[in-house]
Amino acid sequence: MSGSHRTEPRRGPICASATYAVLLLAAVASVTFAQPVASQHNSAAAPKPAGTEIAPRGQREVKDIVYGDWKKLCFKPGGAKMICRTSIAGTFATGQMAVRVDIVEREGDGNARLQVFSPVGMYLPKPVKLTIDQGEPHSAPYTWCLTNACIAGAVADPKMLKEMASGQTVRLEFVDSSLLTLTTSLPLGQFASVHKGAPAQTFEQDIDE
Repeated sequence: MSGSHRTEPRRGPICASATYAVLLLAAVASVTFAQPVASQHNSAAAPKPAGTEIAPRGQREVKDIVYGDWKKLCFKPGGAKMICRTSIAGTFATGQMAVRVDIVEREGDGNARLQVFSPVGMYLPKPVKLTIDQGEPHSAPYTWCLTNACIAGAVADPKMLKEMASGQTVRLEFVDSSLLTLTTSLPLGQFASVHKGAPAQTFEQDIDE
């Protein structure tokens, strides 16, 4: 993003949607990435016998996703540590969110966390694969499902963040419940400046018991 931009923290009561965003981010950022995925009501979540690796049956590039700009938001709920999230989201023509990629960093933590939101209906035993330019792929196992999205996550170590800062694109690969590999590529051109820059907005919310 170009130009200087001063952001003022929002204090006191905020709108219901922003409050929900703060609480949802805190919950998602606290998920341990090694925990089992919450069950979906389909066969994709069913465990498979050991030694029965299932290969995808084909591949299709998803071309109808429009990506917005990278954006950095910070949250400080109550007396908790500051959490900052650098994100990019892609939507379908209908306006429905298709994909979202977050780099989540908690104040004082050594490593960041990668989160990838995808629609439900994916084949959960197959992790999301991320490839930055022509580099080695990174794997993000599914960790949690909501009613309208599933979340994959992994540690985003300094090496990965450096690759993202100097890269041009990230290629995402998902395997759906029909065992078809779906791919989409998102831009990295703005990532470094947004990630290192001041947040577009900071939310401070005191939660009264």
